[in-house]
Amino acid sequence: MDPIELLPREYGYVILVLVLYSFLNMWMAFQVGKARKKYKVFYPTLYALESENKDAKLFNCVQRGHQNSLEMMPMFFAMLLLGGLRHPLVSAGLGLLYVVGRYFYFTGYATGDPNNRLKLG
Repeated sequence: MDPIELLPREYGYVILVLVLYSFLNMWMAFQVGKARKKYKVFYPTLYALESENKDAKLFNCVQRGHQNSLEMMPMFFAMLLLGGLRHPLVSAGLGLLYVVGRYFYFTGYATGDPNNRLKLG
């Protein structure tokens, strides 16, 4: 028996949400790259020091928004994929809501005020 036949017919929606989150993550990584250039924080520095860079807080907020999404990604993927085995449409719907929330979380955080991450995201 082919393992694909064991998956629910709607499991493709779960995979679609997973891919969408991956694209969001790539977009966030691109935003961090732009912020590195703008605020002059070069590799291998992960976070800027306020004593060395006047824009450290602005850069660190962009970096932290992306880093937090990376930290949560394995758990999100595991729950999405496992939940989708039994309830693919519910998992995909909630996963899509999470992806949208992550977008607003990141854009709020990237403003430079960490409290903005909680407004919509």
